[in-house]
Amino acid sequence: MSSSLSVYLLDVSATRALVGSRDEQLLEVIRTNFGDDLARDDDYFGDAIADGAPTAYEALRAVVHGGPFSDDKDHAFQYGYAYKRLCSLTGSFLDNSCFTPHRGDWLSVVDEGLRALGITAVSVEDFGYSDLPAPLPYTYMPGSGEWTPERITQALEQFEATKRAVDESGQAPPLEPAVVEAVMQCLGWMRHAQARPGFGVIGFRS
Repeated sequence: MSSSLSVYLLDVSATRALVGSRDEQLLEVIRTNFGDDLARDDDYFGDAIADGAPTAYEALRAVVHGGPFSDDKDHAFQYGYAYKRLCSLTGSFLDNSCFTPHRGDWLSVVDEGLRALGITAVSVEDFGYSDLPAPLPYTYMPGSGEWTPERITQALEQFEATKRAVDESGQAPPLEPAVVEAVMQCLGWMRHAQARPGFGVIGFRS
């Protein structure tokens, strides 16, 4: 079974602040302009909704209002996808061609490539964990993680230090071409973020 990684460029703090913001105008804009998307998701998760899970809009409203959330842990995925929807609508989608689809331990393989280039401040495997803003309930799927502006700055400094060392020695770490391509895509995400003060990256694995 393959997985996908969706990655967004946005103001991480401002995005997290949408949780519990009670922004009714935002909810109305989403319901008015993206009703078809909500309906498609409801159709896809129809069985779960029939068993009591919230609809896409109900989950989105709970996220924006900071609750209430279903006590059934099997319903928690809807709140994760609702947060992903907020990121997709308020952020910019970043090229994910090296990560969608992917299989097995590909994210950890790319992390090994990052570490080979001295980059330890960020990890693509982090996007597979559940780092949703409080008070959203834990959900295994979708996985979620973020790269803050501070971590991105540190990661790019680490890469530049490695690049200088390689230029001086003439010896680059031996990496598979696919890993190099994926690492370069990650560096592209970080450079996009660095160009916009306060911006970072939030990713979702599903």
